[in-house]
Amino acid sequence: MCEQLQTIRQQLNERFYDREEEIEALLIALLSRQHLLFIGPAGTGKSVLSSMLGSIVEGSHCFQHLLTPFSTPEELFGVLSLKDLEQGIYKRNVTNMLPEAHFAFIDEIFKANSAILNSLLTLINERIYYNNGFPIASPLLTMVGSSNEYIEEGEGLEALFDRFLLRYEVNYIREEEAFIAMLKDERKKGISKITLDALTEHQQRTDKVAISDTIFKVVAKIRQALHDEGIRPSDRRFKQSLSILKAKAYLDGRTEVIREDLTILTNILWETIEQKPLTEQIINEVAFDTVEAFIHRTANEFEMIILTARNAMLQKSPFAKSELSQLLLQGKTLFVEVQNMSRQIPSRPELHSLKTEMHKQLLRITSDVIGF
Repeated sequence: MCEQLQTIRQQLNERFYDREEEIEALLIALLSRQHLLFIGPAGTGKSVLSSMLGSIVEGSHCFQHLLTPFSTPEELFGVLSLKDLEQGIYKRNVTNMLPEAHFAFIDEIFKANSAILNSLLTLINERIYYNNGFPIASPLLTMVGSSNEYIEEGEGLEALFDRFLLRYEVNYIREEEAFIAMLKDERKKGISKITLDALTEHQQRTDKVAISDTIFKVVAKIRQALHDEGIRPSDRRFKQSLSILKAKAYLDGRTEVIREDLTILTNILWETIEQKPLTEQIINEVAFDTVEAFIHRTANEFEMIILTARNAMLQKSPFAKSELSQLLLQGKTLFVEVQNMSRQIPSRPELHSLKTEMHKQLLRITSDVIGF
């Protein structure tokens, strides 16, 4: 159904190390016609990955720009027409500028000043640019914004931040093996292309992906659970998130949204960075049943312990052995939790599989501590 897009995803994953989530988000944004925000330090590949939009979709116009505090509207929306200005008409020449773009990448988007902000908000939300007071329909499908930092309260950028439905933190490569592979990689990997017409067809198919009443009820429960904790994403954000769920299902080759797709809501439903961890916890607990939520939480915690232990062994600091022993204790505690849950619910084979894998990893850490 979407083998073409899956091929592109695979090729992008081969080219960009440790960026599977961001690549999936980029393709989901394309399918759902939604906007995407990448936040993270410089040098993490946000710009390079985002700029792939123009090269992937043939027949499209992609606009790219880096904003600074001194950027002017002319840089995004075009210069004023001198001929019209002589007649008192305040009209811009938008040819090949942002209002005519199918896709856009705006780096350091939170540097947008008040002279740019209002036009940018209308363009992102309504796909309309007002030129001399007259509305011009924009073909804009997806805008990707990036920033090195989050907005601060009082900057007047809350509305701009809210316009981006998908929000992802982009960090440096986490695993040593992937980092070394990136350093060694000197190949120039090609990326397959897709025509604008083909993308439109994929978008139309995405719109037809089914959402069952069960999923709608789970989304309603997530909303209530978030409200109970004082996290109140707008009804508009919930409504728009349905297009993301459909796009995620379609990209994975399915015609119906399933519970696992709901995990992407963790990149949508929080309002401030402080709410992000609790939002993720609530979504995972509500989206999955008790056992699935337990497995999801425990597996993630155990994975972090393993990664931290590997880093400790590589650093070989004077306190490394003590740190490894502490990590081993934390890992054993989690293992006991899984063991007890498996005894209580022996009918769930995934608990047994998790227990077996954790035991193998713990034996390796134990061996490393002894031989350190």
